[in-house]
Amino acid sequence: MQRISVALLMLLSFSVNAQMPDKIYKPSIHSVKLFKAGDQLSYPILNLNSADQLELHFDDLDADVKSLYYSFQLCNADWTPAQLQPFDYIRGFQSTRITTYRNSSIALNRYTHYQATVPDRSSVPSRSGNYLLKVFRNNDTSDLYLTKRFLVVDNRVAISAQIKQPFNSAYFLTDQRVMVSISTANARINTSSPQDLKVVVMQNNAWPTAALLERPTIYRGNFFEYNDDATSFQAGREWRWIDLSSLRLMTDRMQRLNDDSIKNRSDVYIKPDVERRQQVYIYYKDINGQWIMDNRDGYNPYWQSDYAYVHFSFIPPDRKPYPGKEVYVFGELTNYLPDDDSKMDFNETYGIYEKTLYLKQGYYNYSYITLDAGKRNTNRFPLDNTEGNFNNTENNYTVLVYFRQFGGRADELLGIAQLNSFLGR
Repeated sequence: MQRISVALLMLLSFSVNAQMPDKIYKPSIHSVKLFKAGDQLSYPILNLNSADQLELHFDDLDADVKSLYYSFQLCNADWTPAQLQPFDYIRGFQSTRITTYRNSSIALNRYTHYQATVPDRSSVPSRSGNYLLKVFRNNDTSDLYLTKRFLVVDNRVAISAQIKQPFNSAYFLTDQRVMVSISTANARINTSSPQDLKVVVMQNNAWPTAALLERPTIYRGNFFEYNDDATSFQAGREWRWIDLSSLRLMTDRMQRLNDDSIKNRSDVYIKPDVERRQQVYIYYKDINGQWIMDNRDGYNPYWQSDYAYVHFSFIPPDRKPYPGKEVYVFGELTNYLPDDDSKMDFNETYGIYEKTLYLKQGYYNYSYITLDAGKRNTNRFPLDNTEGNFNNTENNYTVLVYFRQFGGRADELLGIAQLNSFLGR
């Protein structure tokens, strides 16, 4: 069975379109989070025709008040826009104004914090599927500020998933394979071909590394099974972390903390990181590459938090650059993407890779990945050099099942299953 890179499909599909999933279009916008109400670590998923709600949070460092709106667009399984008009999948108004905002207080940095509840009761998704949340100014959809993904599911298929070893013995100790079985017996849909369903398997909520499967290995009427190495993922190891919840007191992984109240600037220097591939695997609890807003210096993490220039440094073996490779900071803090914003620069004087990110107070997970120089269009971001891969690493997996009826113009999301590599074996 062929595994298709969702990242590559998105690149091809959106190459002539300015709108990309999970993208910030204005340099003043920072710290975008979309999650289930009350749970920053949850993935934004709504059940169709339910009372579920999501929270949207972001900061505008212009520190003024703008007339911002949001809407959403229905997409297919590969995030190409669905061939439907908004009134076909939005019940109510086509856009909603963001009316909840507050200027930062106590913090040295000035910004305006915006938040919204999605969906608003006056504008609700009426179909299941992938949705792209768009924030724009003055109700002008061409003046985009950010886009963020979320899912609406109509649970109608039965999904069974387990974590297995890869079939290829070369990856027994480094990869994890997700075996998926699907039953459509009670789904009230007509399936006549093994390609009627599409399945996406996603590791740790990272869409750029997700696998899109269009053909099962076993198909018998209402039963679909996906059971080969197309659903194998490198296991990695537990994520590195930095605790920025306090910018007054140093936390365990800070090497130096400079707080200049005159310049309204804080600099955090993380202890230099080194290769971990030769280190013994040790389990510790992490948040699987995500980050959360957290503040121990104030009361409210949303508008009473400061920003800091966070300096990452990675020491390669013998303090020499990896030949023909580029190193990136990887995680939700960089949208799980290797780009110019996450690429590290090699300092010839000190023999280290360096990167500075402007981050809000909180708790962050991150890793380092290496890619061949100039080759970013891939869905496998190697951890072999920097982190190592250990098949007993704890990872979260999400299985998404899509269906498009004969003559349909959009993929429906008919099932979601979530499992953990510790519990799914």
